[in-house]
Amino acid sequence: MKKYTVAPNKDATVWFIKMEDVAPLEEYDEFDKSVEAGFRIAQENKPSTLTILDENHDIQDKHTFK
Repeated sequence: MKKYTVAPNKDATVWFIKMEDVAPLEEYDEFDKSVEAGFRIAQENKPSTLTILDENHDIQDKHTFK
């Protein structure tokens, strides 16, 4: 199962979509756009999970796509 994460940089000015929480796949300047893209990428690469982190790197939401 692939694991994707939506996470901010340290200043929360840029949001990344990361695969396996290592390599940034895409970069966005808005949280909402990064979440939409994260859902799209995770759905296209089932089975997968998408973890969404807030500006403090706390888990805000988690989704599983089968």
